[in-house]
Formats: sequence, C-alpha cells, structure tokens
Amino acid sequence: MRNLHDLLRRSIIVHILILTLTEGLTHSHAYADPPLPIVADQGRIYTIEINPQRHQLVVRVQGQKFKTYPIAVGNPSTPTPVGEYQIVYKGKNWAPSFGPRWLGLNVPWGIYGIHGTNRPYSIGQHLSHGCIRMRNSDVIELFEIIPLGTIVKINGHVLGDPNHEPRTLAEGDVGGDVQLIQSRLKSAGYFKGICNGKFRSDTTATVKQFQRYHHLASNGVVSVKVYHKLGLLE
Repeated sequence: MRNLHDLLRRSIIVHILILTLTEGLTHSHAYADPPLPIVADQGRIYTIEINPQRHQLVVRVQGQKFKTYPIAVGNPSTPTPVGEYQIVYKGKNWAPSFGPRWLGLNVPWGIYGIHGTNRPYSIGQHLSHGCIRMRNSDVIELFEIIPLGTIVKINGHVLGDPNHEPRTLAEGDVGGDVQLIQSRLKSAGYFKGICNGKFRSDTTATVKQFQRYHHLASNGVVSVKVYHKLGLLE
C-alpha cells in the first residue's frame, strides 16, 4: 500500500510541475516565477467533481483532470445530494456494505459519503441510497490521495432530472429539494424554522398553511401543484 501511495504522490507532483511550468511559459520572464504549490494546503490542490448522470467521479489537480472513476449514485427516491461539500472524515472498514474505505461529506441533512461496496454490479447505475459507491480497489486508491478538506462538487439540479417531475415530498424526507422548499416558503413569509433540508413537523405545518391559502388539499405533502404554486415549475 505504501508503494501505491508513493507512486500516486509522485505522479501528482509531476502533474503539478508540468502544469506550473506550462503556465509559466505564458507569463513574462520579467517577473519572478511563483513558488511551486507542492507545499500548499492539499485540500486546495485536489478537488473532486461528481457527475451523477454520467456515473463518473473526476479527481482534479489544480483544476486539471487527473483521474476518472466509475461510480454508482442515488436512485430517484433517495438522490445523491447536489451541491458543493467537503471531505470531513476518513474511515476504514465500517461495514461490508460500505467497502474498505469511507470519505464522509458535510451534507447538513444526513450522513453521506464516498465509499466502496459489496455490490459491484451497482457501479454505473442509480442504485445507492444517496451515497457515492466505488469499486473497492478504486476507493482504496482515492482514500490514499485525497486529504481532509477536499472540495467535492456534485453536479445536477436540486429537483432532480429536469425531464421528469420532481419527487413528492412529505414528512420524514430529507434532501436539497426539501431545503429548497423550506427556503421558498421562508422567503414567502410562511416558514419560520431553519432551512436544514429535513422535512419535520414544522415543515409539514407550514406546507399545510401554504396549501390552505392557495386552496389546495391541506395534507402537508409537496406535490407537483405545490411546486407550481411556489414557482419552482412552469
């Protein structure tokens, strides 16, 4: 494992050197060359970009694509959270279903992470409960090169695939879409709580209030009609 780690580190350092030297050719030699960023905060050198529709995880070094891995992401009822997060925890051997490595994200409404799997057939599909699954060999490699603090950008629309209706939301649901509903209700003067992406009793009561005002069935469920009334669908 140490040999793999050293090999990856050397490869990345060479990659950074090439990028730095290439960029330096475009600047005037009248100015001193900038210091090599090898000793900079590693969390700023590396970034991860996740493309759920393509089932790809891309590692970037100073913005340049370094490596791409196939992944599995959340299904429509438990989607992978869209947005920008950070790696805040790294762990090993949590449980067989999480594979040999775990890289935890700071998603405010739940526990999400990048991890291995005991279901390798799921890679390349929307089959997880919201986490990002990788092949076990791939997640071990990623674990070795990605430091805490690394930015993880998950692409997509908060309401899911724009070609399909957004999911119906009710008490107990969590996610970026819940947070968006809370934020829109708060902007309209209905919701007084915290927009934390957790559909709890206070959100249910607020949705019911909104539904009564707009002459909708007051059941506390965010349906397509509620999305339309909130201006989130045309």
